Amino acid sequence: MIFSTFEHILAHISFSIVSIVISIRLINLLVTELIKPYELSEKGMITTFLCLTGLLVIRWIYSGHFPLSGLYESLIFLSWSFSLIHIVAYSKKNKHISAITASSTIFTQGFATSSILSEIQKPEILIPALQSEWLIMHVSMMILSYAALLCGSLLCAALLVFRFHKTRNPFLKVMESFSFAEIQYSYERSTFLRTTSFCFGKNYYKTQLIQQLDFWSFRVISLGFLFLTIGILSGAVWANEAWGSYWSWDPKEIWAFITWIIFAIYLHIRKNKNFPGETSALVAVLGFLIIWICYFGVNLVGIGLHSYGSFTLTSS
Repeated sequence: MIFSTFEHILAHISFSIVSIVISIRLINLLVTELIKPYELSEKGMITTFLCLTGLLVIRWIYSGHFPLSGLYESLIFLSWSFSLIHIVAYSKKNKHISAITASSTIFTQGFATSSILSEIQKPEILIPALQSEWLIMHVSMMILSYAALLCGSLLCAALLVFRFHKTRNPFLKVMESFSFAEIQYSYERSTFLRTTSFCFGKNYYKTQLIQQLDFWSFRVISLGFLFLTIGILSGAVWANEAWGSYWSWDPKEIWAFITWIIFAIYLHIRKNKNFPGETSALVAVLGFLIIWICYFGVNLVGIGLHSYGSFTLTSS
């Protein structure tokens, strides 16, 4: 009972803190005199990360298994993954990724703690298929890959907005409100910049922003693709132990493979000089939709070998 109470407290504290962080960022758009809003919000995200870490540890202790066996637990771990990426981005002084990860954290954390999932928040005994050491390896890699790929895809979406949108709007104001002075990025000339004709003059500032978005989206997606590959391979080994076959063309496996193919295409196009830069960004945006189909859509249908994961059990 006491563990459940602590978990409940930490879940709502983390959600409250990340809500304050988002509020601070929005206020900063209107009140530029706010004292060190960026540093204050980053301290809040670090606190959120620590709360989510404590929540996962507590749930691990009193449930008796690593907390990745249900939709609620996978959402908490996804929030934890976003906050981890946020801290890494903060260490690199990258405020564009930080804005996306903070927003993603509040979205997933808010959904996880909502009344919609109140009936499945209590830990349950693992079914035999999930009682394996591969649970931690496979599901954690898949969710970490989802977090990284989603962040990278959103950076690509922001890149496309700046590339084609010529008028100022609230979204552009949010992105342009961040200072470039503290951001460290490579001078590597990306494929996108090679195909852009407005690198100087009045568009120089806009081009610099596009360059950074392209640079960091490629690296974040590359990391997520690595995690996804490890997750799929470990899942194949686990499937062979549990079902006697490395690959069964299960709906979950098919959509995981489609996700892998989409981002493999992105990486190929991104490194190919013959393709326009915005082409790879469009592929990544498509990948954003595919990830949510793989993560939520397949499980909601509840068919195939992963049918035990339909909204109540593992949603890797």
